[in-house]
Amino acid sequence: MSITARTVRLLMPVAALLFLGLALLVRVVDDGALRQHSGTALYASMVWAGVLFLWPRMAPVPAGTIAVVFCWVVECAQLTGVPAELAARSLVARLALGVRFDPVDLAWYPAGVVPLVVLHHLMRARSRVVPAAGSRA
Repeated sequence: MSITARTVRLLMPVAALLFLGLALLVRVVDDGALRQHSGTALYASMVWAGVLFLWPRMAPVPAGTIAVVFCWVVECAQLTGVPAELAARSLVARLALGVRFDPVDLAWYPAGVVPLVVLHHLMRARSRVVPAAGSRA
């Protein structure tokens, strides 16, 4: 059974909401490093869901690469001060763009995407398995 592009488009907002919910749950139960780093990784997971929402037929590695590179670009843009200026005016900008550069975040973005790329690859491989001749599917 192949997963259609329409199904992916329906599932990705649900996945993004689940990642957001998990991030908010972590914020409630922890205020230390777990809170900071899991939020960064889950932000990247939401970006991955956004990439697949926009391009539902994209292969796992390119989708993951785009998500991580997007996160890195946003993080590096924080060096300019523009995101901080926008964040001072808008909560949405603050949540989407962050405020200050943290080089540790550059490592946490792939941590939030790589497991999803592996899962995506496994799901695609499973949906392409063709039953052997003579077997009932």
